[in-house]
Amino acid sequence: MTLALEKTSPDDDLESVLRERLANLTPLRLELVDESAKHAGHEGAKSGGRHYRLLIISTEFSGKSILLRHRLIYDTLGELMRSKIHALSIQALAPGEAA
Repeated sequence: MTLALEKTSPDDDLESVLRERLANLTPLRLELVDESAKHAGHEGAKSGGRHYRLLIISTEFSGKSILLRHRLIYDTLGELMRSKIHALSIQALAPGEAA
């Protein structure tokens, strides 16, 4: 039997890296959607920066303001926010908050 190896695109690799890093926030739920195709022709798309929508639910966000939650995510993603990601729409919730 021959197995064909499916090649992954750099975009798939980036999404894997994002998910690995966000796993450090021990999410109970994580939805990451690449919306880059919606922004074709946009200045950020021209430079290769991706557009993502993120829903993440984590106990790490309990008792924290929206600003602190976003900072945690930006710190977790590190240099990717300054290079590979052009836009990130974030919905960061603590358990029990409406999704």
